[in-house]
Amino acid sequence: MQRRSLLALPLAALAPWHPQAWAGPDPQAVLAASDTIRNPDFSFGLVNTLVEYRQGRQTDSSQLAVYSRPDAVGGQFRSLVRYLAPARDVGKLILYNGKDLWFYDPASQGSIRLSPQQRLLGQASNGDVVTTNFARDYRATSAVEETTQDGDRKPRLCLKLVLQAQGPDANYPRVEMWVDAINHRPVKARFYADTGALLKTAYYRRYENAFGTERPTETVIIDGLDPSWVTVMRYSQWERREVPQAWLQRDYLPRFRPE
Repeated sequence: MQRRSLLALPLAALAPWHPQAWAGPDPQAVLAASDTIRNPDFSFGLVNTLVEYRQGRQTDSSQLAVYSRPDAVGGQFRSLVRYLAPARDVGKLILYNGKDLWFYDPASQGSIRLSPQQRLLGQASNGDVVTTNFARDYRATSAVEETTQDGDRKPRLCLKLVLQAQGPDANYPRVEMWVDAINHRPVKARFYADTGALLKTAYYRRYENAFGTERPTETVIIDGLDPSWVTVMRYSQWERREVPQAWLQRDYLPRFRPE
């Protein structure tokens, strides 16, 4: 068989190989895509029902009305949270203005600053109940394929993202997140403290249609040290609605009246 001269080969065959041509998905783009699945890009309201379990038995519950509005600057959400139950907490408010969290009690007519990491009920913190886009506060440094167990204890091929906080406004210094490798739906997340200790694991479950997109309507949060301590957050009564700028001001909290 006659050998072909290198000069006879097409130029493309002699072109150098570039490793970036085989690069995987952009981690930050995957993170942003998962945010759009969890949250719409417009103002909305929903009801968040929280139930705490210890050793498989219900120990506490709470119900919140959440009103969220994307900030025109930066795109992070600003939220007002109103207690609907239990009776002792009805009318209390939590304000997240994009930087600070404030708690308002109508009985004392005073507002105090809260930490996003402070527990609201069970393993659900104040920062967990307000609407958040992770891509605004974190930089995803890697996206590696990995099979993990989802909230229904089934194996799922995912992209594992490692998230590093980009500033003091992030609720946690480090997060690991698993999203479906095909559709980028959030599957699981682990949240870590400054020391590196695991604080909690969250599973995103029960996808249903909301505003034309399949979104998780349940988050199961498991304590990092005691796996028998579980908090379930269920989202219902989604509605597209206007959230006035006035509602998102600390000085307005004493005058807030639900519509």
